[in-house]
Amino acid sequence: MPETINADMGASVWKVLVAAGDAVEPDTTVVVLESMKMEIPVLAEYAGSVTAVHVAEGVTVQAGDPLVDIEEP
Repeated sequence: MPETINADMGASVWKVLVAAGDAVEPDTTVVVLESMKMEIPVLAEYAGSVTAVHVAEGVTVQAGDPLVDIEEP
């Protein structure tokens, strides 16, 4: 079952760096959020495959919104 990475705070999605099917390692940046002119990288916590990306560049997210699903091998 995939684990979902959620937004920690309200912010704009500045960059989406992964797509469904991509392999990620721990500490891979999957999304970069922007809040108050600061870039906040969102990192994968473990290795796996991206199964879904729930956001697009330019959208605004709130705390708790899903960003990316990753399934462990």
